[in-house]
Amino acid sequence: MGNVARMIADIAAEVAFTRQMIGRDALDARVMEAMRRVPRDEFVPENLRAEAFANGPLPIGQGQTISQPYIVALMTDLIRPREDAVVLEVGTGSGYQTAVLSLLVRKVYSMEVIPQLAEAAQARLRRLGFHNVEVRSGDAHDGWLEKAPFDAILVTAAAPEVPPPLVEQLKPGGLMAIPVGPALGHQELFLIEKDRQGRIEEHAVLGVAFVPLTRGPEKAQRRQ
Repeated sequence: MGNVARMIADIAAEVAFTRQMIGRDALDARVMEAMRRVPRDEFVPENLRAEAFANGPLPIGQGQTISQPYIVALMTDLIRPREDAVVLEVGTGSGYQTAVLSLLVRKVYSMEVIPQLAEAAQARLRRLGFHNVEVRSGDAHDGWLEKAPFDAILVTAAAPEVPPPLVEQLKPGGLMAIPVGPALGHQELFLIEKDRQGRIEEHAVLGVAFVPLTRGPEKAQRRQ
């Protein structure tokens, strides 16, 4: 079995193991095809490329990581990406999650608090041909007001509570996947739904472990 096929099999096994928690027996076929197509080994340091397709996080520099493939696939599936959608990603990291999203939606706006990661991710995404992506360095807690509203928002770091500006920038009918909880305590992956009247519903999906969503480069700790 090749590396990519093994990764896809590992994701399917994780879905089966967590099916009662996540409420689904399989992830959307479009999401799984995007996971097949994005070359994960291009988003990790060269010395870790042999481990790129293992079902676990890996360090990417600046004290950050690229997330477990299952979590990337699950969070992507949760926001039900449509071909015509405009999505905000909070926490670009290596750009891997960004690339997966870019194959599924019309436009991805991605924010990263660590300037070096933002610059490297933008260059990597352009080099690999992911052109419907715009990366900005800055504090993402307040979202990206100039590009709002968004059809969906995907947050790759844990906030103590759901940031109100992100909720405000979500379109009616939109979805947000976000880990919520303290840095050193229990965290839950939440799906936030805004209905057509603007009412908010929150659904806890799965226990997770993410580094905290930070407010500035001096404290930046983000996982992607």
